Amino acid sequence: MSAVPAQDPRVVKALDRARELGEEGLQVAAYLGGDLIVDAWAGSADPQAGRQVDGSTLFNVFSVTKAITATALHILAERGLVDYRAPVCRYWPGFARNGKESITVRDVLSHRAGIPWMPEDVTPERQADWDWMIRAIEDMPPAFEPGRTNSYHALIWGWIVGEIARRADPEHRPVEVLIRQEIVEPLGISDLFLGLPESEDGRVARLIGGDPAPDASETYLRGMPRQVFPGSTIYNTDLARRTVNPGAGAIGNARAFARFFAMLAGHGELDGVRLLPADVVDGFTEPREDADVTDLYLGGIAHVSAFGYWLGGSSPTANPAVGPNPRILHHPGAGGSISWAELDTGLAVSICHNRMHEGPFEPSAHPFVPIAEAVRAIAAERLERN
Repeated sequence: MSAVPAQDPRVVKALDRARELGEEGLQVAAYLGGDLIVDAWAGSADPQAGRQVDGSTLFNVFSVTKAITATALHILAERGLVDYRAPVCRYWPGFARNGKESITVRDVLSHRAGIPWMPEDVTPERQADWDWMIRAIEDMPPAFEPGRTNSYHALIWGWIVGEIARRADPEHRPVEVLIRQEIVEPLGISDLFLGLPESEDGRVARLIGGDPAPDASETYLRGMPRQVFPGSTIYNTDLARRTVNPGAGAIGNARAFARFFAMLAGHGELDGVRLLPADVVDGFTEPREDADVTDLYLGGIAHVSAFGYWLGGSSPTANPAVGPNPRILHHPGAGGSISWAELDTGLAVSICHNRMHEGPFEPSAHPFVPIAEAVRAIAAERLERN
């Protein structure tokens, strides 16, 4: 792995432009193969305290977390411990209650399980109680016919996938331990946490904005209830930082998330460490069933993979920084965080920030588009030299 690069003036200019377009504090990191080719930051981590972003600042990335959790499940599947076509209840018998017996692992991964809502009586304290969440999920009936409806599982997805993984794992490791031992440590990643230690609180960027509007729709709030909504009111709290939330709770820096996605961009391998076979990672680009049908939760076509990632696309729900190439694996997060892996070029990028915004944006107004353009220009120069 190469030394940490100096901040390229093109990236510095792009970060300045992002701040002109509304960002507060942000980081970007990019890998090309095993080389960290971009590592830059700008702005304020906490305007109230006067603390500036640096390379070690940690950020909430919300649903970018899902890509990591999905990968942990895929590692188990490659060991023959999980069958994507099997019903969830094969691994988790209590899940079969109230009409959920036919829901498959693949249905869950692709957001077609039909249970996109959080428990109605969830609170931050109950969300932090893994056993309470699992009991509540067991008791829930499907809102839609399982396996038939595209409806993004904004928050609940993490607990379902995390519990499948825990039960399928022969050691029954909690999902945060599984992720640490099977992904974070083997790849030599530092500064990626699922359940942040109190000792790291001083490095976390303070979230700004992102709470639901007063007139937010009932459907929107059933997937992300106000009392646990992924915005600044809830996620700036100590409890939210400690909570193991495998669908929206990861905290880390851009270097850490870019290094994880570099493994995907390397078709399952990074710096001689292989987590998944190359053909398996290539297969993650398979779209979910009925991919061209509107997602009822997101309100548009969502380019979701059958395996828990998002794919490049050009629909209104797609992020213009990622681009339309369907061979780009990525995941967006609430408020705009984004990380991606380009299977054709080997480029992996992570952009973290603390000013939460709502899309969609026109490409010319999206604060991350100038950053993506600068990073790709640097990567293209590297590829030409090689």
